[in-house]
Amino acid sequence: MAAEGGELKLLGVWDSPYVNRVQIVLNLKGLSYEYVEEDLLSKSERLLRSNPVHKKVPVLIHGGKPIAESQVIVQYLDEVFAGTGSSVLPADPYHRATARFWAAFVDDKVGSPWHTILFAPEAEKKADAAARIMAALETLEGAFKDCSRGGGYFGGDGIGFVDVVLGSYLGWFKVFEKMVGVRVLDAVRTPLLAAWGERFAAADAAKDVLPDDVDKVIEFLQMFLD
Repeated sequence: MAAEGGELKLLGVWDSPYVNRVQIVLNLKGLSYEYVEEDLLSKSERLLRSNPVHKKVPVLIHGGKPIAESQVIVQYLDEVFAGTGSSVLPADPYHRATARFWAAFVDDKVGSPWHTILFAPEAEKKADAAARIMAALETLEGAFKDCSRGGGYFGGDGIGFVDVVLGSYLGWFKVFEKMVGVRVLDAVRTPLLAAWGERFAAADAAKDVLPDDVDKVIEFLQMFLD
């Protein structure tokens, strides 16, 4: 459907988990938007003007007004389009606070080592970062039991905030396996999360968004390492 309050435009990079999570929520909401692929080696004036503080993607432009930072954008979309499509954040204040806590945990404990695996030159640092992600996923295995309340997602029966934030890294977990030789999301170690990951990646809102060509992602990444 068309966006209320003006057109939606998303500035992004195709394999960024932070961009992908915004795309997934736009899909969940059934919102029409224009996607603009950015060149991070030569950032556009529009990106620099829209996000002058961090100068990075994603940026959502709604009716000419820019919103930066992926978790902020996701919450903005859920609030502004509350009556459209699926809600991402729970209505209950306690469950909403809990979802925000775990979403912040994901970007701290998974996102930070994700960056280390990508850009640290030392193999030891990459291996240590992968171990930190695995430890975080073991913690999230327990969180899933509590948050899902018997449903198939952190959000219960439907995709919620934590699902979107953690699920946006799923394509990269396969990349890590090739780069570091470690399967960070393992069915033996975290069976609930492994099953959840397959479920999330197959969902209509996510399946055409998450990067699934490992070699293509690594080739793209190499441009920033040369």
